[in-house]
Amino acid sequence: MNSHRRLTDLVPEKSDAPVRAALYMRVSTGRQAEHDLSIPDQRSQLQSWCRGNGHPVVAEYVEAGASAGDDRRPSFQQMIERACDGEHAFDLIVVHSYSRFFREAFEQEFYLRKLAKHAVRVVSITQPVGDETEPVHAMMRKVIALFDEYQSKENAKHVIRSMKENARQGFWNGATPPLGYRLIEAEKRGAKIKKKLEVDPVEAETVRLIFKLYLLGDGSSGALGVKEIVKWMNARGYRTRRGKSFGVGQLHKLLTNTVYIGRWKFNQTSSKTRRRKADEEVVEIPVPAMVELGTFEQVRRQLHARSPKRQPPRVTTGPILLTGLAVCATCRGGMTLRTGTSKGGRECIGTTPARTARPKAKQPAKGVRSRWGSSTR
Repeated sequence: MNSHRRLTDLVPEKSDAPVRAALYMRVSTGRQAEHDLSIPDQRSQLQSWCRGNGHPVVAEYVEAGASAGDDRRPSFQQMIERACDGEHAFDLIVVHSYSRFFREAFEQEFYLRKLAKHAVRVVSITQPVGDETEPVHAMMRKVIALFDEYQSKENAKHVIRSMKENARQGFWNGATPPLGYRLIEAEKRGAKIKKKLEVDPVEAETVRLIFKLYLLGDGSSGALGVKEIVKWMNARGYRTRRGKSFGVGQLHKLLTNTVYIGRWKFNQTSSKTRRRKADEEVVEIPVPAMVELGTFEQVRRQLHARSPKRQPPRVTTGPILLTGLAVCATCRGGMTLRTGTSKGGRECIGTTPARTARPKAKQPAKGVRSRWGSSTR
């Protein structure tokens, strides 16, 4: 008996029961969703197709502003989970075009096969390929997927090229501005309004305070580390632009952002992989500075010196000035502080090498005399 079955063999035989359909609609950006044109048009066409073919619509899944280049889509995942939960809630997933379902050929094939194992098919009303049990029809659907993937990558290439040119001209590309800055309208080109960064006087004071705390402290103590600044800011009611508490990663990013010395860098990392791009891909634009160059460089040097990759955090945050410097003259181990209280109630302070414990000896074989002179028998 052949254990390898085609995916189409897993689909049950046709019955008199109506074929139930779930509609999946998607647009790529939030701006498209806000205009409220594409989603209603997709819904209207999908419903009309289902009525014409006698398929009752039992579910709708709408993805308003999500790329089809990957599967990180909440409604998409909800639909896949429902289709594969064993209850067989619907038989078809109906889309306007295969690009609404996926724009990456390998991922599309993966999910189509996964759905087929649960007797669920994906149908495009504008790209009918026929019965995919026929090899030629399956090939046509795969060719369409490859063209969709190619078109998606070409579009992405042209979009990033336009955004880089927009940045070279000194205009902001639509992301949320860094803390301490706000957007102002610079000029209007047709229907598009070009915007630039401007220093926000209120938020700028918070940014300068953070740099001051890192270098000098608040006046009652010495310089504060990143974690201590976070505690200091949150305890005194300072909040981010969104009204949330400050975090360590967020504060570290602020202290290392060159925008505060007037150098805004665009296109530094890939939006998909988060990997850093080559220097020639990065566009650097002058913007209004908020922090002096000398202050920024001093902060950068201290962050680098205190990095856990260079030395343990206890070396830079320990209460003893000689932490990490004093070593034992005999074993060359780092000296650590030891405190305690004697029976008479007197506090004792001393130092001891960190490596004073005797190393554990390996258990010798039975009948062999150990190095400490006792037999194991």
